[in-house]
Amino acid sequence: MKLLCSIMLLVLASLLTLTSGTLSLDKLNMCMDGKHQKTAPGPEGQLFLQCTPWRDNACCTANTTEEAHEDNSYLYNFNWNHCGAMSPSCKRHFIQDTCFYECSPHLGPWIQPVSTWAEAPDSWRKERVLNVPICKDECEQWWEDCKDDFTCKSNWHKGWDWSSKVNKCPEGSKCRKWTEVFPTPKSMCEEIWSNSYLYTTHLKGSGRCMQLWFSGKNPNREVAEYYNQAQQSRSFLLSLFLLFTPRLLMLPWMNNFIF
Repeated sequence: MKLLCSIMLLVLASLLTLTSGTLSLDKLNMCMDGKHQKTAPGPEGQLFLQCTPWRDNACCTANTTEEAHEDNSYLYNFNWNHCGAMSPSCKRHFIQDTCFYECSPHLGPWIQPVSTWAEAPDSWRKERVLNVPICKDECEQWWEDCKDDFTCKSNWHKGWDWSSKVNKCPEGSKCRKWTEVFPTPKSMCEEIWSNSYLYTTHLKGSGRCMQLWFSGKNPNREVAEYYNQAQQSRSFLLSLFLLFTPRLLMLPWMNNFIF
């Protein structure tokens, strides 16, 4: 009987591992259930300007990428110039950020259902990303190129005045220099989109952080594979713990019986 129980537990652990592996592979090539993403990634021959790196395998359409380059585009009606005209060097990073968000097929390990998020759910999307590891040099260049600009909020994801259908600074706020609102690159990258990004000490090309810009083969699949494997390993260890802990706790009790 003891042997039979052990075999059954091992079989169950194996099934959990196989299932986890299958679901894990799906995360490496998928699209977020957002507002404008496609249902599945695929080639897009004519992506616009800063979104072109994803043309071979994209979650965005050509039309979405054109709108990503426009001020107050229909994508989200977001006004970059809410505290005066944003500098071109700063705006370039936000366009790149939009391309990454809309087009990337390798965000699976960080996609979270909005319904499980601790904040108020977003009515316009079912999923979001959380703690995507951004490269140190990319985040720092973004901050450097925006440091002379102005904004009135540290969290651009929520809390705006949308009464005019376009975001405006909320009542009581004031425009301040970028470095006052975001004193460090880390604070900017992590706070501006409600922890969508996680600041890391890894550099572009390390295989340990996601790049918002690249040329040639998309390097972010390798990064997604690394973090996906880490997640899968943790899930497997947790499964083993949950399976065998009750068994181990029962051993003293079971030894009192003869099978």
